[in-house]
Amino acid sequence: MNTGLEDVVAAQTILSDVDGANGRLIVRGVSLDDLVATSSYEDLLALLFAGFFPLPADLPAQLGAARVCIFAHVASADEALIALPPVDAMRALLARTEDGDDLTSALNLVAAPAVFIPAMLRLKAGKPAVAPDPARGHAADILAMLTGTAPTSQQAAALDRYLVTVADHGLNASTFAARVVASTKAGLTSSVLAALSALKGPLHGGAPGPVLDMLDAAGSPEQAPAWIEAELARGERLMGFGHRIYRVRDPRADALKAAVRLLAGAGAIDPARLALAEALEGTALAQLKAKKPDRPLDTNVEFYTALLLEALGFPREAFTGVFAMGRVGGWLAHAREQAETGRLIRPLSVYVGPKPREAA
Repeated sequence: MNTGLEDVVAAQTILSDVDGANGRLIVRGVSLDDLVATSSYEDLLALLFAGFFPLPADLPAQLGAARVCIFAHVASADEALIALPPVDAMRALLARTEDGDDLTSALNLVAAPAVFIPAMLRLKAGKPAVAPDPARGHAADILAMLTGTAPTSQQAAALDRYLVTVADHGLNASTFAARVVASTKAGLTSSVLAALSALKGPLHGGAPGPVLDMLDAAGSPEQAPAWIEAELARGERLMGFGHRIYRVRDPRADALKAAVRLLAGAGAIDPARLALAEALEGTALAQLKAKKPDRPLDTNVEFYTALLLEALGFPREAFTGVFAMGRVGGWLAHAREQAETGRLIRPLSVYVGPKPREAA
């Protein structure tokens, strides 16, 4: 029996199509390549939300206002909450938001990770939280709230590309969790909290940080081949390679590699760090192909995510929270789609436990 639900159709959606055999991702009829080339995160929200929420002409301005509204919750963060891992602190603050189902609620939920993660990181470091600027673009404001200074255009563009790239990706674990909760007619906050809890797991959204651990352990381009060979000989998994769905290269990896090179061209990435990453990627792909020829283990979204977020100043422990900044748009669209068009999700289980004793 297939206990991981592979090949089981649990929903019909107009939102995204993940073509694992051919390495393609389509969001509402637009390919990922076209999205990252032409769309800001605000544009992508409009695409995802169309038909599910009434969309105003000034959506970016309303999202900016939502960041300001959400920032008020930061004042309630006490020492115990600030001491939590960033994603847990963000989840606790998010749980205090209203569980509505309208556009205002949705935009507040989009704003929440973008505001809470930078604020919690600064407070944990003993620095004051930086208030959002509603006039900035979403990605640029996130970086300004993180660092306290205006980002360069290249930095803002790189984070924007990341948010667009990870915004929606079929019926992954966190999105399915959001749809299950939404199918009960619970509010949007409940759906996003369920999704965020699923995202925390190391098998879903927690892998980019260990990619950096791998780069640190490999040391240098010259040492990478021997380090990778030793890891594979011990049966260790190479982080950033292989995907449950894709049988070929994850298209998101190329989108983010291009964003990393954009930063490198602007001098925002240590050239030695980039050289190490590219050498490790090439060596890993060659050795994985040679040692595991029957398994499709190509570069996935996590590999260049790690390099990108590190270059933008996010610490490793915040990477899952930054992932949520992008994916929350997809969660909300799926939650609305499920609530409006789907039934209560109630699968069956097969009992394999002990049978009751029959009376003698």
